[in-house]
Amino acid sequence: MKFSLYIAKRYLFSKTSTNAINIITFIAVFGVVIGALALFVILSGYSGLRTFSEAMLSVSDPDIKITTVKGKSFKYSEEVHQKLIQDTEISAVSKIIEERVFLKYKNKSQVAYIKGVDENYKNVIPTDSLLTMGTWIDPEFKNTAVIGYGISYKLSLSILNFGEPLQILVPKPGKGFVNANNAYKSVSTQIIGAYSGAEEFENKYVFTELSLAQELLNYDENQISGIALKLKSGIDLDDFQEQLQNHLGAAFNVQTRAQLNSLHYKVINTERFITYLIFTLILAIALFNVIGSIIMMIIDKRKNLKTLYSLGTSIDQIKKIFVLQGFLLTIVGMIVGLVLGIILVLIQQRYELFMITENFAYPVEFRWMNLLTIIITILTLGYIAARIASSRISKKFIEK
Repeated sequence: MKFSLYIAKRYLFSKTSTNAINIITFIAVFGVVIGALALFVILSGYSGLRTFSEAMLSVSDPDIKITTVKGKSFKYSEEVHQKLIQDTEISAVSKIIEERVFLKYKNKSQVAYIKGVDENYKNVIPTDSLLTMGTWIDPEFKNTAVIGYGISYKLSLSILNFGEPLQILVPKPGKGFVNANNAYKSVSTQIIGAYSGAEEFENKYVFTELSLAQELLNYDENQISGIALKLKSGIDLDDFQEQLQNHLGAAFNVQTRAQLNSLHYKVINTERFITYLIFTLILAIALFNVIGSIIMMIIDKRKNLKTLYSLGTSIDQIKKIFVLQGFLLTIVGMIVGLVLGIILVLIQQRYELFMITENFAYPVEFRWMNLLTIIITILTLGYIAARIASSRISKKFIEK
């Protein structure tokens, strides 16, 4: 092994008699450098995008959300209340009501969701981070609402405009003939604040006080559609969700933030995996240059190989020389590419050179798992390429 490695290093770092082989070797190394660099930057970009998405979702969705399995609402019983407040892993509990509604302002209308929340909601969700203009809902002030910028734009509704109120309408329950003039129940609200977030989130919710939503939907005092929980730091959400689900029973559906946004995470993970496969394929194609470089080196060193064989070196040892040479060539290109990729990612994190918008830099994140994934991928492909190239060596080829 030491003998084969010594010869492989000599062949790798010494110039050959044919200049074309040196050029092919340089191209092979350069291809690995670019492949490693691109793959690391892309994976770091997806890692940054996932972290950014999680940060955005943390201000729009609670750690844990509890809903009923049957129907849209349930009674918030004293039994459920005691189970939650006695749990030492829960730091805050908030009652919420969600329902699809119609919004009407002057001559414009929009379908959205009303989200009635109690005074504890600000302890579950960081409303200070969520709110970008005005103030949050205060139970002392009735018929107030906070809307997203998307809804504000679609309805041409100004924030803190105490002129014409925003009307929130829901169909009245019942059967049989429906009087079109009296088919909806409505409440009028004044907009006291606006929030920002993901585009879908900004276009979805109108936040109001819990009592207003109960009045609009004809709910009883303890009738709600969900419970939002904030857990203490360091608690594993998945483990807690499983324990709480068993504790509350099959009548309730307990979901983590990730489960509430499972489609979003599936899209990101699928895009990341497909992109990884595409760049791995490009890297595999680039490694064909390694095969060409090794084959050219084998042809160029045929006389030397014949001498080594005559001195007692076996065919397997000779093959091992070029397997190690191709492997070393791949390692050199990989190290250079990864170093450049790490520097580029760290520069982007520090100085935000690449911007998506004027005020928002493209998110990237350095992760050791990405580094390990790329190292394993490149070393595996490099080893396969070197084995393919060295398979040309045979006793007949050397003695020819």
